[in-house]
Amino acid sequence: MIYDIRHVTAYSYASEVSYAHCALRLTPREEPGQRVEWSELQLAPRAARLEPQTCFFGNRVVMATITAPHRALRIEARARVAVSRPPPPAPAATPAWDALREAAFAIASLAAESPAHMLHPSRLAPLHRPATDYARASFPPGRPALEAALELTRRIRADFIYDPEATQVTTPLGEAFAARRGVCQDFAHVMIAALRGLGLPAGYVSGYLRTIPPAGKPRLEGADASHAWASLWCGPEVGYVGLDPTNGVIVGDDHVTLAVGRDYADVAPVGGVLLGFGDQRIDVAVDVIPVG
Repeated sequence: MIYDIRHVTAYSYASEVSYAHCALRLTPREEPGQRVEWSELQLAPRAARLEPQTCFFGNRVVMATITAPHRALRIEARARVAVSRPPPPAPAATPAWDALREAAFAIASLAAESPAHMLHPSRLAPLHRPATDYARASFPPGRPALEAALELTRRIRADFIYDPEATQVTTPLGEAFAARRGVCQDFAHVMIAALRGLGLPAGYVSGYLRTIPPAGKPRLEGADASHAWASLWCGPEVGYVGLDPTNGVIVGDDHVTLAVGRDYADVAPVGGVLLGFGDQRIDVAVDVIPVG
């Protein structure tokens, strides 16, 4: 499947901003099963300097410096991405989760691709005993790792309510878990914390999900949203498998990966510093359009 993606982030400030230095993670990454055919980034006001970089985890980052005073900032990212992921492994054929746990803790490498980075707690996905205890019901001794994790994915989908009003970006994982409400970011963090609590490497993935309008209804521009899910390390032969607890599915060709990291803090689409004061308003619109 080939997608044209358009991601617009618009900021309006209560007072003039004299300087901004931003880290923009808005270019989809290259990975097995996903190829970026082209991408572009436009800012208004224009940036005085744009510096493309690649972060430790292999994500594409553009450092943008804006020196013109402004009361509004518009960032538009466009890309064409081809997605054709290989079929996931049969869940029942993956290694036992407790064997994977032992293998993960035995890894000595700290290379970027090492599961060691996804094994330990992180700032936004700390160890949380209630989440780990919740996950244990799906992980009896000897059960295949992906089979157990897929059941956990589906349990989160069934037990948690998608509610954009329930949480904010800064809501602690424990609050979202206790309320059983939140958005895809919350559900991904809950699942990651639960898996790490069991000793399994799990990463955070930001990206996009193609949405299909109801039969007979037109597709609305900007109706798609940025999305987030988890990825579970299933051993050196299988690698990572994406799991989407918001929808209770294994990640497929409807998902487009933007960036991967330990939690949302590693992959925030826009971050940085600015010189100014007062409140700001943020509006985001995303289009994910199949073109072939």
